[in-house]
Amino acid sequence: MALGVNADGRRELLGLKVGDSEGFWSEFLVSLKQRGLSGVKLVISDAHVGLTKAIRRQLPGAALQLTRALCPQSAAACPQGSPGHGHGCVAQRVCPGER
Repeated sequence: MALGVNADGRRELLGLKVGDSEGFWSEFLVSLKQRGLSGVKLVISDAHVGLTKAIRRQLPGAALQLTRALCPQSAAACPQGSPGHGHGCVAQRVCPGER
């Protein structure tokens, strides 16, 4: 999923596709550029190797910031009884062991 922030400061959904390889992400970013995406200054993403490589190749000059919104470890990293225990990728705010 690609979200953008327009000149008015509003978030907009730019595109939504499912895939996981560098080639997939490169094609996705190229399609966004063909539809008019330009002037990208910051990309916030997870650390998926294919995605980060595609961002660096397709959006040169854009800063890449890795998100901390998801717990990097498995559900076992969340303490027993915490809201995040027993779920795969959960928001950090419900996974106290990951702050």
